[in-house]
Amino acid sequence: MNSPTPIDTVSPCQSCGACCAYSANWPRFTVEEDAALDAIPAELVNARLSGMRCDGERCCALSGTIGEATACTIYALRPEVCRECQPGDPECGMARRRYNLPPLATAG
Repeated sequence: MNSPTPIDTVSPCQSCGACCAYSANWPRFTVEEDAALDAIPAELVNARLSGMRCDGERCCALSGTIGEATACTIYALRPEVCRECQPGDPECGMARRRYNLPPLATAG
């Protein structure tokens, strides 16, 4: 079985969204300061106040269709874990595989 061919896009995250729908445990709060957490709309925070609320595995702040067109509705306020996931990194690759999306080409 051949591996999928890597793709190169101008804005890979906006045509993906897989990391935002990989696991309800992924969009967690870690090193955010209280002021940053207070800025996140309360309806998007989970009941334990430990991360983003999810619908199944998908973060409730994600809009759009995985693998087609997506956007974070609170992009400027998103948790640190969301900021750390970068296009083409191991976490990105893991999430993309779950949704049968080809790996991203990485800068060489």
